[in-house]
Amino acid sequence: MTPITFSLATCEWVLASDLDSCYKRTANHLIAMDETAKPLRIPPEMAIYAEKHEIFDLVQTLVTNLMVDKPEDPIQYLIVLLKRGSVEVPRVMLLGPPASGKRTVARKLCEHTQVIHITDSNILKEDTDLTKKALQYKAKQQEIPGDLWIKLIQQRLSKIDCVRRGWVLEGIPQTREEALSLQEAGVAPNHVVLLEAPDAVLIERSQGKRIDPVTGVLTYILSRHCSVAPHTPRVLLFGPPGSGKSLLAKLISQKYNIVNLCCGELLEAVSADATNMGELIKPYLESGQQVPDSMVLQILTERLSRLDCTTRGWVLHGFPRDLEQAEKLQESNFIPSRVFFLEMTDDVAIERVTLRSIDPVTGERYHSLYKPAPSPEVQTRLQFNPKDSEAQLLRQLKEYWANASSLQDLYPEAVHINADQDPHTVFESLESRLVGRLQNDA
Repeated sequence: MTPITFSLATCEWVLASDLDSCYKRTANHLIAMDETAKPLRIPPEMAIYAEKHEIFDLVQTLVTNLMVDKPEDPIQYLIVLLKRGSVEVPRVMLLGPPASGKRTVARKLCEHTQVIHITDSNILKEDTDLTKKALQYKAKQQEIPGDLWIKLIQQRLSKIDCVRRGWVLEGIPQTREEALSLQEAGVAPNHVVLLEAPDAVLIERSQGKRIDPVTGVLTYILSRHCSVAPHTPRVLLFGPPGSGKSLLAKLISQKYNIVNLCCGELLEAVSADATNMGELIKPYLESGQQVPDSMVLQILTERLSRLDCTTRGWVLHGFPRDLEQAEKLQESNFIPSRVFFLEMTDDVAIERVTLRSIDPVTGERYHSLYKPAPSPEVQTRLQFNPKDSEAQLLRQLKEYWANASSLQDLYPEAVHINADQDPHTVFESLESRLVGRLQNDA
């Protein structure tokens, strides 16, 4: 059997055009056949074994590790790699803006994988001539020169603990130039993790940091914030009774798969649960009194903070009812991205509300003008809700119009929709403003 020959040539680096691709495209070493190189000869009896166990991939990986880590004792280094059973060790660069959680993620990752956690501060704790030179710049409040900093990183990563176990570089590199310099110096990660978060979240985290001077424990004081998903709809519907808020919210929710939140229904659901808050608000609902704003806001913000609302978006109606409630909602950082005012006259509201009824047998809703009962039998059993009486409705309309002006001032960019039309026509008009504005924001 003819012996298999394998030789190694040069290694080349590919420099990327930006920081992101720099590490994603960190070049694999190019291994090629070289006629002038002394071949690695494998005995014939080992040829089948070599093919079966992918010895060539093993050799390539060994050489790659050798060229990247540049150990002082290459032979001993290769022996250690082979004894370990796996020649691959984690080499991770963990990048992200301040307050993105790099330190926490790095610690968890190192704890799980048993790799070495490398930061700019612990690099400078090494007792070497290079470190002493770098600390002199620090003492003078000067920036450490780039070439010196790269040598410091190389020096730390060449230590036996990093070579054997792998490493996580936290917050290194910080610039594209530094990334390219590390790449040219042979510092090549297996993985690059980029942590991202909106500026508002990062600022909130930074301002919320608190350190216990006794224990040194870092904690955060955080407030709830609105969805961070790009272009996630947060729709607020205002309108007098009978303007179709519930129907429009249902249509929006069904078509765009966002959460439909009716404040009244939410309170009733909480009241039905055997929770402390449910027991607190139950007497108010049973007696027909208004639930205190503080309780409503607590229930509502808890619901808006759930995963479905933050990832899919929401459409809210029935709250806020006045300027004070709207301001408290904004203070809780649940700020709508779209606000609609459904407009109609009191006469139309009275016609829509006072003439509607429900069949207690089927649960079907009817209206004396728009959807009359299909038979005398159904007509005789229809029931009218006492809350839909004209006297009750007039009180609700008076309350709505008393607060409408101040709410419109708070939301000057709100869209006003004529609600005195067929419900689906109203929905089409609302939808055109909703989708069109989302596209403009994109």
